[in-house]
Amino acid sequence: MKIFHTSKEFIAKENTSIITIGTFDGVHVGHQEIIKNLVNQSENDNSVILTFFPHPRMVLQKGVDLKLLTTLNEKITLLEKLGLDCLVIEPFTKEFSRLTALDFVRNILIKQLKLKKLVIGYDHHFGRNREGNFNQLQEYGTIYGFDVEEIPAKDIKNISVSSTKIRKALAEGQIEKANTYLGYEFMLSGKIVHGKGLGQKYHYPTVNIHIAEPYKLIPKSGVYVVKTTIGNQNLFGIMNIGNRPTIDGENQTIEVHLLDFDADIYGESIQVHLAYRLRDEEKFDSLDHLFNQIRKDETQARKLISIGKISF
Repeated sequence: MKIFHTSKEFIAKENTSIITIGTFDGVHVGHQEIIKNLVNQSENDNSVILTFFPHPRMVLQKGVDLKLLTTLNEKITLLEKLGLDCLVIEPFTKEFSRLTALDFVRNILIKQLKLKKLVIGYDHHFGRNREGNFNQLQEYGTIYGFDVEEIPAKDIKNISVSSTKIRKALAEGQIEKANTYLGYEFMLSGKIVHGKGLGQKYHYPTVNIHIAEPYKLIPKSGVYVVKTTIGNQNLFGIMNIGNRPTIDGENQTIEVHLLDFDADIYGESIQVHLAYRLRDEEKFDSLDHLFNQIRKDETQARKLISIGKISF
């Protein structure tokens, strides 16, 4: 998959791009169906996704604390697996948002991206003040010589999944439900940083994860069984998301105890896939009680792994 960080970088022959447009947050099963349709249609052409970064709501609704299912790099990783030819990431600015529907079609889709066919959702709007719609696209298609395909409402509704539903499931700790909607296990990506070393004292060392992107959605606090990737290593682990109430923690932390692993990996990148939620975060009377519970968590995690409930 070729990646272009602006439509101005895109290079292709005239009228060879079959394009769909969207933010595709989460690249969930509904998105995947649309993209598979796009790829299947583009045997002799370019299958192209035009997406935007930052998310338009971040630019146009400054007061909204929008949390996204995927960072830009995570979205790229997921899209690369779907057989796309090209991903165009258009920088979204207030100036860009003021493009009229006609200017967007003529200057971006046709002139820059070499549009042959546009595949859109049944209620797709675009351009300044969302003035563009399917009927206008058909008119433009007649004038400028491209086809337009609208995905029927029934097909979208039959998929019965949305990024909003997934965000809600994660906020409620329903990780398995969210994973079903996503079609993969929800991920967190970050750098391994030093913590306070408390786990080491109780023979349960953890790695703290720093996620650089403030817009990344963090699921409900609690204890999860996870699958991690560090370099070329795949490791099971137990992750705690929360404020560590037993030691009067104030800030949210994300800590992972890696099973059957002991090496210096500080500064490394880590990807964590949330497979199963064990319990809520709790406040214990003492650290001894806390680590007794952690041992029980490990026993339960290992059982889930041994029976194949969780696997790579």
